[in-house]
Amino acid sequence: MDISDVARRTGVPASTLRYYANKGLITPLSGHGQRRQFAPDVVQRLALIALGQAAGFSLDEVAAMLTEGEVDRARLSEQADLLDARIKRLQAMSKGLRHAAQCPQTDHLACPTFQRLVRVAAEQSRKGKRRADAIQALEAR
Repeated sequence: MDISDVARRTGVPASTLRYYANKGLITPLSGHGQRRQFAPDVVQRLALIALGQAAGFSLDEVAAMLTEGEVDRARLSEQADLLDARIKRLQAMSKGLRHAAQCPQTDHLACPTFQRLVRVAAEQSRKGKRRADAIQALEAR
């Protein structure tokens, strides 16, 4: 499959495909200097790369998982925990926004329910930030 076909099918720009090839995330079938050709399974590999990035993994982490073949299960669990914490923060913010949209109070800051929701959202945000900082510090070792 030609690089332009891959770009059209996946929505991934050709420049990104070339970058991924240079990083070893995908492998072209053609030789260096020729128009890049890819096997049909590159579409699935690009989907895995996008999924990894959406889950919060760096390209280097995704590359390691794809090339080494062995997935760091502890790292996957850590990332899932981070996503769960983020979901909780987003749900708390969503509740606050919905309440503010429906609250009959003219001053939302005077509403006890809204104040409680803001405190919960702020607390979740601090917890998530501390957890992300701790994981980042562990990874830096």
